[in-house]
Amino acid sequence: MLSKRTKYGLKALAALARTNSRTPLQSSTIARDEGISVKFLESIMLNLRKAGYLGAKKGKGGGYYLMQDPKDIPLTDIIRLLEGPIALVPCVSLNYYEPCDDCRSEESCSIHRVMLKVRDSMLDVFRTHTVADLI
Repeated sequence: MLSKRTKYGLKALAALARTNSRTPLQSSTIARDEGISVKFLESIMLNLRKAGYLGAKKGKGGGYYLMQDPKDIPLTDIIRLLEGPIALVPCVSLNYYEPCDDCRSEESCSIHRVMLKVRDSMLDVFRTHTVADLI
């Protein structure tokens, strides 16, 4: 399940994608339109800005804007940035692998093979969809 942080980050990116990508949009406007706490959204926007997905303009007419075309921002990148691992269990994660502490062997684990398929299916969807697909 996606956290609210990731869900709101995706909603904010979609809102920015709906505007001209270089037209700043205030986080308070996004928060109001999407029903998100301004303070919570600001922390999400800061993460996205630090990662290079957003730019910011200060002052009158300021706000956040996309640094890339929405079609060039894969959902995998955003989900990993805001959520962390995409895999449902750590033993099948590509970027955050950890053996499960309650499992004796991944080869004999009853859920490992299925979780690999789930991970691959989720990755296929997230890799082939971008922020542009959210609008």
